[in-house]
Parts: sequence; C-alpha cells; structure tokens
Amino acid sequence: MSQKEAAGKTVKERADQALHDEFLRKAVMFTTERLRSGKLKAAEEHGNWEEWRERGRQIRLHTIAHLDYYLHTFAENARENGVHVHFAETAVDAVKLSLTIAKEKAARTVVKSKSMVTEELHLNQALASIGVEAIETDLGEYIIQLADETPSHIIIPAIHKNRFQIADLLSKEAGETLPPDTTILAGFVRRKLREKFLEADIGITGCNFAIAESGSIVLFENEGNARMVSTVPKTQITLMGMERIIPSWMDLEVMATLLPRSATGQKLTVYMSGITGPRRGPDADGPEEMHIIIVDNGRSLQLGDPEFQELLNCIRCGACLNACPVYRHIGGHAYGGTYSGPIGAVLTPALQKNTADWDDIANASSLCGACYEACPVKIPLHDMLVSLRRRKVEQGHGDKLEQVGMKGFATILGSAKRFNTVLKLARIGQKMVVRDQGIRLRVGPLKGWNTYRVAPSLPKASFRDSWGTLEHQIRQEFKGIDPVLHSRMQDALTKRKKQGGHQG
Repeated sequence: MSQKEAAGKTVKERADQALHDEFLRKAVMFTTERLRSGKLKAAEEHGNWEEWRERGRQIRLHTIAHLDYYLHTFAENARENGVHVHFAETAVDAVKLSLTIAKEKAARTVVKSKSMVTEELHLNQALASIGVEAIETDLGEYIIQLADETPSHIIIPAIHKNRFQIADLLSKEAGETLPPDTTILAGFVRRKLREKFLEADIGITGCNFAIAESGSIVLFENEGNARMVSTVPKTQITLMGMERIIPSWMDLEVMATLLPRSATGQKLTVYMSGITGPRRGPDADGPEEMHIIIVDNGRSLQLGDPEFQELLNCIRCGACLNACPVYRHIGGHAYGGTYSGPIGAVLTPALQKNTADWDDIANASSLCGACYEACPVKIPLHDMLVSLRRRKVEQGHGDKLEQVGMKGFATILGSAKRFNTVLKLARIGQKMVVRDQGIRLRVGPLKGWNTYRVAPSLPKASFRDSWGTLEHQIRQEFKGIDPVLHSRMQDALTKRKKQGGHQG
C-alpha cells in the first residue's frame, strides 16, 4: 500500500483492504510466525530469559527516569570525541538541521542505513525537495523505496512482498528482466549499491543505542550496509530518538542479548558497530566529520506520565508485532503511521498528543496481552491501549452511538430486575434471526463480528434460571453420601460462609 493509498482512510478501511489481500495475509502470517517461533526457541535456549527481561526493564526504567542526566553526559562525551551534537525539539527542527548540513556540504547523493527515525521525519522527501538523492541501502528498505511505500514492519520493512513482486521492481530499476531468484536479485542490489556508496557525499544512520559513558553510538545490523554508510562517505549524520540512550557498555551486554533474540531469534546480530567520533589520524576509514541529531518530536511529552512513560523503554525489536494476532492478519500499512503493531498503536498518538486524528488506532488490538509477554523489557502495551481508549472517550472523541449503547448497558446492569426482563425479551426477539443456534445477521453492531464469524444465540434458560432445578438435584445427591463425609462438607461450607461474611 503506497502512502497515497493509505492517506485519508481509517484503520478499519485499511484493515479491510488488507484482509482482502490474500497474499499479504499469508506472507505476513508466515514470516511473523517464523520470527515468533525463533524468538521463543532462543529464549528457551537462553535459560533464564525472564531474569534478563527484568534486567533489561530495570536498565530502561532507570535511564528514562534520569534521561536529562544521561543525555547531558552523552552529549558532553560525544563533543569531546569531535562530534557535532544537535538537539531537535520537533520533526521540523530535525529536518532543518539535516538539510542545513547537506547544503553546507553541497551534497548531491546520500546513502542511508535502516532508520525508523528518518521514516518518522520523512527525511527522504525533504532531501529530495532540495535536489539531494537519498538511497536506502538496507535491502528491505531499498525494495519499499522503489515501490514508494512505507515500512510494513519495524525490522523487516518488505515483509508483505514475495520474490516475484521484488523481481518486477528490481527489473524496472535494472532495465532488464531479472529472474525471481533471491541470489541473483541480491547480487544486483549489491552491485547497484556499491556504486552509490562510493559516490555518496553523506552517510545517514539511525542509532540502536547511545552509550552515555563514552559518547558512542551502536548500530545493529545483518547486512553490513550500515558499516559502509558510516565509513565511506566523508560526512556522517546520525539521527537518534532521545530515548535511545543507555548508561554504559556493561548495559549494552544486556541489550545485545535481548534485542536480536527478541527480533529474529538470533543469538547475536551479524554486525554490531560501536562508533566513537569521526576518523582520527591513524584511522584507515571513517567520516571526516560526524553529526548526531538527538530528536525529541513528542518523546518528552511522555516523561512524568504514569501511564505512558514506560513507552520510552522500547528498544524497537518488533517482537510485539510478531506476537500480535491483529498485526499478523492485517500487516503494518493498516495502522497508517510510521510505526505499526501494538507499539505503533500506542506510540503514534502518544508522540503527537493527538487523540482526535488517531482516535481509532487504539482499537486495532484484542487486548490479549501477547505484546507484553513478547516484549523484552516488559512494556505493558495492552494497559496503555486501554488508557488511550479511555482518554479518547474523556476528550469527547468516542463514537456517539457507542456512548448511547454503553449508557443503556449500564442502566440495564444497574438493576437485576431490568437485566432479567431484557434477557427474557431478547430470547423472544431473537427467534426471528436465529439459525442453527447462531445469529448471522449483519446489521448494526453485529455487522463487524458476523462478517468473519457467527454470534451465538442466547440459551433457552440462563444459569440463574436453572439454579433451582440444579440445587434440588444436588440435594438429592447429597442424601446418598456417607453421613460423616456429608457432615464434613457441611461444616466446610458453613466455615467458608462465615469467613466470607467477615471479609465483606
């Protein structure tokens, strides 16, 4: 789904489009299942996984609680290493800083390693507006760039495409027909990008982690393209979310254990690069000039918020996407923003502090808690989704018909007499629509549910209605029990009733 196709649609409309794309559903389901299974296997092999999850959570909680201190420490140490450190409060500020550097260097081409922050800032489009060509060098990012699409997954951007679709895209770029052979396709991209690496004026990277104690940045990758981006061009720009920081290299050991296992089931990423400043005298490679732009763009709005501060603990592993039953059916583009899945459903409205424009995205969840179980730093995303829904209603953005329905529901449940009366009327009324003990009618609230499943009909009698008969049967059965056993059971029941009355 291109950006133009996604614009102006609701989550339900985008999800409906995805649900009718059989290939997309199969591709996303297959890959997320493979990633999820790999993560579970890696966690099991690790042994004390839950202890490491808790260690990771504590590191992130401590860092975010003292974020101002660690950001200051990092910036001071990075500057001592010869890095130009900039702070950008908004997306506009971050883009302006990037464009200023590009203009100062009279840049014509920029090579980029994978970076969700640059996607968040729409940096490629901004560079294009001043005549600078930005080339994605991560294979997945390169593919979706050619397709004019946004990433469908945090770590696997082209999760929704197969080799035949990719072959068509690369054939247009190559000017010749390329077979749908992954080895040949990867070989073409490798040759194409090698030229771009050598020609590029600037290399742009993201930042997996920033180490406060040394002023270093750390990049995790599997293809080696980030090392090319950060060593070949004369100028390097690193854009990092302000929360990407950790105190020390010792803390990195924990994150380097948690992130790859959670993301892909790998024990380690293929490449883990620590970069501490630009090239020095004896260095054989590296940039002559290095800039780090630390981006806020709504992140500081979460600080001090008891419901959402833990959102900044996220290490962008994508595990919550792989575990989420909703994401696994509709893919990433249905969420409509840069970030998808459970993390995207919370992060997008939270960063923008804009419930009005994103008032439906929090509903793209079953609240099953699978995201929390998968998260390597235990972020309670399911609780945050409930909080977003509550805030939506409190701010007056809830569905009017739903509000009326909930008031009516509260009125009915407020009285046992009303509740029983409504149940009796519903049993009479449902006779017109029940078929084979199910309601298949697709009208009103039943439309969404019954499109993919069948609503069960009300039973002829409720448990409460049946209790009199059941109680009589139980008493009859008690008569046949040994008198001693019967007496012990009665004593136990009497004791429990007394305890219950005392507690009440």
